Amino acid sequence: MKIVDQTHDQFAEAFHRRYRKGTHFSTPVYRHVMKAGKMSLHKLAAFSHLSELAGQVETDLEPSPGRIIKQVSNGDVVKFVMRLEDGLDIESVVIPMYRRHTLCVSSQVGCRMGCRFCRTGKMGLLRNLTAAEIVGQVFAARHQLGVDIRNVVFMGMGEPLDNLDNVIHAIQVLTDQRGLDIARRHITVSTVGLTAGIDRLARLDGATVNLAVSLNAPTDDIRSRLMPINRSISMAALQASLLGYPLARKSALFMEYVLIQGVNDRQEHARALARYLAPMTVKLNLIPYNPAPGSEWQPPSAKAYERFHAWLVAENVFVRRRGEKGGRIMAACGQLGGKNQLLDG
Repeated sequence: MKIVDQTHDQFAEAFHRRYRKGTHFSTPVYRHVMKAGKMSLHKLAAFSHLSELAGQVETDLEPSPGRIIKQVSNGDVVKFVMRLEDGLDIESVVIPMYRRHTLCVSSQVGCRMGCRFCRTGKMGLLRNLTAAEIVGQVFAARHQLGVDIRNVVFMGMGEPLDNLDNVIHAIQVLTDQRGLDIARRHITVSTVGLTAGIDRLARLDGATVNLAVSLNAPTDDIRSRLMPINRSISMAALQASLLGYPLARKSALFMEYVLIQGVNDRQEHARALARYLAPMTVKLNLIPYNPAPGSEWQPPSAKAYERFHAWLVAENVFVRRRGEKGGRIMAACGQLGGKNQLLDG
C-alpha cells in the first residue's frame, strides 16, 4: 500500500478500502510514517490490542521508492544520490539557509530542454519522476539524513513543468499538514518558461507556490542561443504569461540570470534586461556561471560580476547576489547529473 505519494485523505480512503478501518487507525499511521519517519506500528496506541493488524499494515506499506547510495559535502552543502527502483539515479542538494534548510529536488531523470549551459540537459530526458520519487527525496533528507527541511525548490534535475501532473501531486503531498507539512509559501517551482505549465500552475487550488524562471538573457537572440525553448516560446510570450501569475502579498517572481563571460555580461545587456523586467514584480538572482567539465564557456571574473550587479542596481532592478555553493561537489546550479555522476566529488 502506497503512502509516500498520498495525501492524508487519499491514504485514509485506501486504508479504509483495504482494512475496513477509519481515521482512528489511518491518521496515526500516516503521521507516524510521514511526519516521524517510522515504519514500526506496534507501539501506536490505536493498535495496542490489534498487533496482528499492525503487523499486516507494516507488511503492506510500500517503502519510499529509492535509497541513498552516496552523499558528498562542500561545507554545509550536501549532495546526495538516490538510486531508483529501475536502477536510474537522481541527485538532490541540501542547502543551509537562514534559520532553515532548503532541499533542491529533481523532477525528472535528465531533461529534454537542452539548455547549453546545463549539465543535466546534456543527458537528454530518460524519464519523468513519479510523485512518490519526488516526495521520496524530501522524505529521505528528513528521515535518513536527519535534516529539518522547511523549504523545497524544484531546481534539481529536469524541467518541473514538463512533468506537471506528478509535480502538482507531489506538492499536494508535501504540503499536507498531517504529513511532511511544507508550507506552500516555502515551495518554489523553477521553469525555463513553459507558458502552458505556468498558466496551469497559476490555477492551483489554494495558495499558489512561488515561481522562478530561468531567464539568463536580455534578448531573444541571446536566449535562443542559450535555451532552445526560446525558439518556440519568445520572451514576449513568456512575459505575458508571467504578468498573469498570481502573487502572494509582498511576494514576487524570481528570475534566475546565469552570468556567462562574454555572452550576456555587457552593460547593454543589463539595460535591456532591466527594460524587460520593468512591468513585473521581480526579484532577480544573479548567478555566476558554474562550469562543468568540458564546458565551452567561462564564469565571469569577480570584478565583472560586481560590475554587472552595479549596472542592474543603477537600473532599479531588485537583484540579489548568489554566491557559489556546492561547486566543488558538482552541486551548484546547472551542474547536476551526467553519466559519471557517482564519480563526482
